[in-house]
Amino acid sequence: MATAATTMKLYCVGILSIAWLIWGGRATAADASYDPLAVPAKFTPEKVDLTVHDGTREREIPLRIYLPATESPSAVVLFSHGLGGSREGSAYLGNHWAARGYVAVFLQHLGSDTSVWQDQPQRQRLIAMRQAANLTNFLLRVKDVAVVLDQLDRWNKTAGHVLLGRLDLTRVGMSGHSFGAVTTQAVSGQCDQFGNMAFTDPRIRAAITFSPSSPRQGGDPKRAFGHVKIPWMLMTGTKDIAPIGDADLKSRLAVFPALPSGGKYELVLYGAEHSAFTDRALPGDTEPRNPNHHRVILGLSTAFWDAWLRNDVAAKIWLDGTGPRSVLEENDRWQTK
Repeated sequence: MATAATTMKLYCVGILSIAWLIWGGRATAADASYDPLAVPAKFTPEKVDLTVHDGTREREIPLRIYLPATESPSAVVLFSHGLGGSREGSAYLGNHWAARGYVAVFLQHLGSDTSVWQDQPQRQRLIAMRQAANLTNFLLRVKDVAVVLDQLDRWNKTAGHVLLGRLDLTRVGMSGHSFGAVTTQAVSGQCDQFGNMAFTDPRIRAAITFSPSSPRQGGDPKRAFGHVKIPWMLMTGTKDIAPIGDADLKSRLAVFPALPSGGKYELVLYGAEHSAFTDRALPGDTEPRNPNHHRVILGLSTAFWDAWLRNDVAAKIWLDGTGPRSVLEENDRWQTK
């Protein structure tokens, strides 16, 4: 009996070892072959500028949409600009995501966009921007997201429209920078001060926040973020301090520990200022821009969309394994849970 038991034990260990080698081999192969930075040679996405009219609020929402090469239904990724931005900003993201097969929809939020500062004297611009960072514009922004998703659904079914049949609205991602990150957090699972997910849109399946922030005026991060149900990726930098608002680095770094486990990621780029996530430097920047920062942002964001909007196993293995370190620099920080 001892011999039989020993034989059975060795047999089981052998089977488990073979299974581990097979799975480990597949994981390694998937990790090695998957490249979130790879795009088709000479591909330039078609850019379509449209405007959503919200009759209820008598409000216009300009859009810039980056279309992938395929005309088959594709996952949709929304992007919300920061204070004083527009639908034309952060084009490096729209171009890359479209090249990877996503329909990238960049919103412009009137009242907290370029119109705030463009016609102001230089000395008045910062004041005008500060005034625009208010609750009214926040509420306009979160409503804009729902209205745009409703309109995209209608356009997707409208004969003769450029978007007819091109959108898979069962796979929607949301993203944004700065004030756009605040917008993104609100519509993708953040609770208000009373513990309610007042602005959460159930159509959003995953979210990326560039320069996230904790609730203002000492709000409890755990109460705000402890019930986020969908995958979130947070990106910030060691010098990510905005000239407007009270979101310092402590506020940004407090978000990740407050999130529940499961599909949660945080990137902290060494030396990155607030503008690192945009196309160009901002007034007040003190550090030279690091060209690898955009490479990291594109690689990690793409792997995140692939993993959680496409259920791409190779992307998930890359994201949860050694893949991120292939694009990160030594002092960049990366963690998952």
